[in-house]
Amino acid sequence: MQMLYNSDNFIVVQFDIAPEGADAAADGGSAAPTIGRGGFEIVDKAARKEIYIEGLLAESFKAGVQQIVDHNPSPEAFEEFIGRYTALAQQPLVAH
Repeated sequence: MQMLYNSDNFIVVQFDIAPEGADAAADGGSAAPTIGRGGFEIVDKAARKEIYIEGLLAESFKAGVQQIVDHNPSPEAFEEFIGRYTALAQQPLVAH
């Protein structure tokens, strides 16, 4: 888990989930290498909602962020881009 972005409006956290047996393969065990999976959790602080994206949607998000970094790395550009994904958020934010 790695926090990628934190502003007054949003938090973006990246998750890399290693599959079962990945530790054995990394330690020289006999398990075959396996592909991990992961995604991004996006929290809309104002709306108090969150969304977890993975798969193709996560890849699209990652590519969009990279495009912003390459062309217009302003806070406003990031906020606008992230806001497009929070429109999909249905899960209410619950503090533990």
